[in-house]
Amino acid sequence: MISRSQNEYTPDVVSTPGETMAEVLNERLMSQAELAERTGRPKKTINEIIKGKAAITPETSLQLERVLGIPASFWNNRERHYRVYLARKEEQKHLQVQLGWLQEMPVQHMVKRGWIRKFEDKVDQVRELLGFFGVASPEQWRQMWMDPQVVFRRSPAFESAPCAVAAWLRRGEIEAQSISCIPFDRQRFQHALGLARKLTLKTPEIFESELVQICAQAGVAVVFLPELPKSRVSGVARWLNPSKALIQLSLRYKSDDHLWFTFFHEAGHILLHGKREVFIDVEGMKNEKEDEADRFAANKLIPPLQYRQLIDMAPFSRPKLKAFARQADIAPGIVVGRLQYDGYLPYSYSNDLKQRLRLFEVS
Repeated sequence: MISRSQNEYTPDVVSTPGETMAEVLNERLMSQAELAERTGRPKKTINEIIKGKAAITPETSLQLERVLGIPASFWNNRERHYRVYLARKEEQKHLQVQLGWLQEMPVQHMVKRGWIRKFEDKVDQVRELLGFFGVASPEQWRQMWMDPQVVFRRSPAFESAPCAVAAWLRRGEIEAQSISCIPFDRQRFQHALGLARKLTLKTPEIFESELVQICAQAGVAVVFLPELPKSRVSGVARWLNPSKALIQLSLRYKSDDHLWFTFFHEAGHILLHGKREVFIDVEGMKNEKEDEADRFAANKLIPPLQYRQLIDMAPFSRPKLKAFARQADIAPGIVVGRLQYDGYLPYSYSNDLKQRLRLFEVS
């Protein structure tokens, strides 16, 4: 746990620039009236500056430089530092009454993952969260994330853990910013999906970086980010701007069939649906567009003709499943998962053919 003072110096009390001016006048045995006469400023203005009631303007700082021989930059900096100090004091009062917002946030988990720093002072912790979300105040956060008109808010995911989902989405944004992508190209992305299908045969240590790379070359940032507790999110598809899309995957179910189905499902949203929409996928969520993305994912992983051939192989055995997977050039766990989902296999059958992704989650 750290304090704000270890990160930046914020004094408790800052004297006004007028106090410095008064000290200089006292040292030089110069009255306020004489300074006013020499600078051409009204006596009232000089007096108000000294009392801290008026600011030193850039014009006045130049006049002080000529009269007192002290650079204008000195007076400008003193004035700027003082005004920032006053603003911080006012912000401190405002944030002090916003500490309830802090209690809503999954701060402990965010600190543990290194997304934010831990501060002893609660107001400093609020400031840290505001910096993470890139907003000026808790009110702005609520307006951006919780207003019913905001696209994020329309997802059922927000009903259970809105702050956890918001933090997970924001972290995805931040990580996506570091992924350099070309402007989105539909044909390139469709080609990338063909390459991605072959990656299902590789281990997480290999396919993670390769998937990020091939999708970035089509204008889509792919971010792997384990979910926060209670968020229940498996993936999200959204547009960061008109030329850059984001697919964010949580590895919620920790098996290759779920991960790859989720990836192709989110890819379906990118290709089939609008750029103004945000698709946050949680367990049990169904509607027309989700069904379209489901069909897209199923057909990309196992094309309809191949799937009919697979169904004709019933009754299924492990050798048959593995042989079909080799022929289809796809991971056997994906074959098992599809048959289980469609009711052709019990969920207890051949789960050992699925690749568990615990190592990937740790990485």
